[in-house]
Amino acid sequence: MSAICLDARDLLLGHKARRGGAFSTACLDLNLQIHDEEFVVIVGPSGCGKTTFLEAVAGLVPVAGGALELGGRAITGPGPERSLVFQHASLYPWRTVLDNVLFGPQVQGRLSAETRKRAEELLDVVGLAEVAKKYPHELSGGMKQRVNLARALATDPTLLLLDEPFGALDAQTRETLQDELLRIWQAGAVGTKKTAMFVTHDVNEAVLLADRVLVFSPSPAHVALEVVIDVPRPRDAAWRRSAEFLAYGDKILSALHHEPAPASEPNHDNSVTPAHDDTTTGASGTVGELRLGAATP
Repeated sequence: MSAICLDARDLLLGHKARRGGAFSTACLDLNLQIHDEEFVVIVGPSGCGKTTFLEAVAGLVPVAGGALELGGRAITGPGPERSLVFQHASLYPWRTVLDNVLFGPQVQGRLSAETRKRAEELLDVVGLAEVAKKYPHELSGGMKQRVNLARALATDPTLLLLDEPFGALDAQTRETLQDELLRIWQAGAVGTKKTAMFVTHDVNEAVLLADRVLVFSPSPAHVALEVVIDVPRPRDAAWRRSAEFLAYGDKILSALHHEPAPASEPNHDNSVTPAHDDTTTGASGTVGELRLGAATP
């Protein structure tokens, strides 16, 4: 097992009201770990606390209780080892594509010929080398999100945080960018393989992208179910239409809708192996683990 990148233990997160100071709990007794070079996707009901958790990992929401550590060190604020990709590209309209990608290194005081070369290489990786001198208003929505991703990678972060980055795109563009993200995440061109934490409402997107899917409970959030996507990469278009792919999605949807997981008869090709005696979570926050269609080494 690889080293632990992110560790949350009995984590309490929330927000204080501006008037009166009342504390609204978003995450309670949240426990999870993400390992180095792992791609973990978080799904959960709207308003459950998954974006609050992601923002806490980014250092934008303070920890109210428990522990939240990156590489064994407590997260107390933003840091250069983390980059956040938002749902909307939020590019600076007065900066060219290349200058937008260089924004992170510039803020960190690391602008140099080397960082400029890396930014140009990243634009090539995301397929935008030819538009480096264009401005955001000249780009499509999908192209803007590619710039957004390149900008996040330009600082060479240890942990890449993605908050529904494809949620505002049409279905065809979203599917294309999902494939692009996996290609970039696995590519040596971006340096060392990144650890990624991705938040989405799209169950199919979660199954396609993840090594593990963490299903959050309704607010206050804890991990209700952990689903290991034990399928080798790359995952092609044919697999997205397979019974195995649909079975993963059904299990996640059952957890999201608080339904008992459908009974499954183990067989050679499609087996369900609970990691604990109970694969659903009650008020205690016990986590179950689910494996389907384990790949043959």
